[in-house]
Amino acid sequence: MASLVLLMCHNKVVGSTHLFWKRKRKEMDILLIGPPGAGKGTQAEKLSQLLSLRHIASGDLFHKAFEEQSELGLKARRYVDLGELVPDDITIPMVIRHIEEPESIQGVVLDGFPRTLAQAQTLDAELQRLDRQLDLAIYLKVSREELLQRLAGRFFCQANQHVYHTKFRPPKVADRCDLDGSKLYQRPDDAGEAMRRRLVIYFNQTTQVLDYYREQHKLRVVDGNQSIDQVQEMLMNEINDYMSREAKA
Repeated sequence: MASLVLLMCHNKVVGSTHLFWKRKRKEMDILLIGPPGAGKGTQAEKLSQLLSLRHIASGDLFHKAFEEQSELGLKARRYVDLGELVPDDITIPMVIRHIEEPESIQGVVLDGFPRTLAQAQTLDAELQRLDRQLDLAIYLKVSREELLQRLAGRFFCQANQHVYHTKFRPPKVADRCDLDGSKLYQRPDDAGEAMRRRLVIYFNQTTQVLDYYREQHKLRVVDGNQSIDQVQEMLMNEINDYMSREAKA
């Protein structure tokens, strides 16, 4: 049975960790849990590149659907622009469909989903149908003050949703993505009342999700207030500990 783990990596230990992972791993799906602005997207990108896993971010799926002007995208947009959660009957099929695709056969990094208890329960059921299961979940815990600062300065590239920040991760050329040269923009739900609404909704919903994984003995908590490299190091400690325990089981 394939397994599902939530983790991050540290640049200083990439070489040895990558060898350890390749030697030990089976098909693996990874889940990153954390509020908007916690750094899930940044870390998921690094994980995807290091471990050759597919990065599936619910937010990116929505914005791609917006650009394509699909029926699903038009339905989802009014919720996203208001900072509200997109209903499960839109979100769940979209994410599951991507997990089922051939590009996901070696595993995925899930980012931004599940956010509610119902989504977590449905994800478990769908993974079981696909002969997979969630093994480990790590929650990036970040203070509200830090989240507000991060979100206010966050920008994305139009082409591939690469993440930048005016203070913590500025682009080399103003308003342009370092990787693909596309123009940077700020999401409507990252500013003003929509941003505050997103955080209120998230924290109201996430308690049940964390309790759900805690009751399954799958939850770990990492201090996400630290730098990108520090968070990566702590997350790699968690994944290595998990893998070591699995090897002894």
